[in-house]
Amino acid sequence: MSTIDVPGYRAGTWNLDPSHSEVTFSVRHMMISKVRGSFGVKSATLIAPENPLEAKVEASVDVTSIDTNDENRDAHLRSADFFDAENHPTMDFVSTGARVEDGDLFVDGDLTIRGITKPVSFALDFGGFGTDPWGNYKAGASATATINREDFGLTWNQALETGGVLVGKDIKINLDLQGSLQA
Repeated sequence: MSTIDVPGYRAGTWNLDPSHSEVTFSVRHMMISKVRGSFGVKSATLIAPENPLEAKVEASVDVTSIDTNDENRDAHLRSADFFDAENHPTMDFVSTGARVEDGDLFVDGDLTIRGITKPVSFALDFGGFGTDPWGNYKAGASATATINREDFGLTWNQALETGGVLVGKDIKINLDLQGSLQA
């Protein structure tokens, strides 16, 4: 495994700051527009060794917190038609590695939704490091991935009279994250 130089990088345990982080998504609706939504982050921890490419991430998202600005739609998404939040209240990610490809950084891992685990690669845009006014050392990053929702058992749909379907298959996931190095 190779290594990369990340100015400001510090080995240690990093915990997610949920008040400065968000998980959002978008999906095609009626084949003509996009619906966007968000989830609350339940927890995320990064174990960062000396080599950044050997870091390990574990994260959990609260499925019951889904918010698409439409309570009826959110209730439907929490139902057994989609996330089945009663039986599967979280989505979980466990990294399996990090890599640099053509100058871009990727974090690979296993994503579990509805009890189904599939490999996913997140393209990472590293924001940097800084110390907040209270002396906490922080890191920020954004990441994106696109998944096929049907791979995770999210198969509900409706055919449209004009052709096509109500809900697209591809879901774009966007992460905006900030974490704190634990003392």
